[in-house]
Amino acid sequence: MPAKRGPKPKGKVKIRWSANLAYAVGLLASDGCLSSDGRHIVFVSKDKEQALNYAQALGVNVMIGRHKKKPVFRVQFSDVLFYDFLLTIGLTPAKSKTIGSLKIPQKYFFDFLRGSFDGDGCFYSYWDRRWKSSHMFYVTFSSASLRHIEWLRVEIAKQANVQGHISSSKNERSIYSLRYAKKEALVIIKKMYYTPKVVCLGRKKAKIQGALIVEEKQQRRYSR
Repeated sequence: MPAKRGPKPKGKVKIRWSANLAYAVGLLASDGCLSSDGRHIVFVSKDKEQALNYAQALGVNVMIGRHKKKPVFRVQFSDVLFYDFLLTIGLTPAKSKTIGSLKIPQKYFFDFLRGSFDGDGCFYSYWDRRWKSSHMFYVTFSSASLRHIEWLRVEIAKQANVQGHISSSKNERSIYSLRYAKKEALVIIKKMYYTPKVVCLGRKKAKIQGALIVEEKQQRRYSR
């Protein structure tokens, strides 16, 4: 008699590409990890809102814990099917310095990029004193893996026609940054926040909105 097959494993995550799933994958690519046991997915963040966004984007009802020794929030759950799916798109355990290209559908690339930005990205603005009333702002993406940063640059260039600039830190812990200034940054911002309802980290969005208000006022002043 043939051996009886056990029930098919059921996953907590609905594995179907969507804006929310792509955003969550972006967060995982920056602040998440796959445990070596082949089943647990772990996400940590200093922002509770980020942890909530991650769980909401995946549609999982799990407890958001606090790390015993570090001031971070932690989301961990077991899902073999989702774990295997993440492996197929390019995520691996101990990925921080080895992550390279990921298989993200073009339709959802900027949702993924928004997750990556919320995880390891940065936005900053300032007045450049070298030029009269020159308001500058930048969008940056960072990673310990040069391969991943180079892949991001290529994909962003394909889909947004902007080039950016890659630089690296000069300390022992090499971090690579992909930076876009003003006009190029604005193109990326519009594509990442293509509707007010996208799931995102509120404090970063508010910082961007504040800088864009300043920029709009400056443009109106010089167009008179």
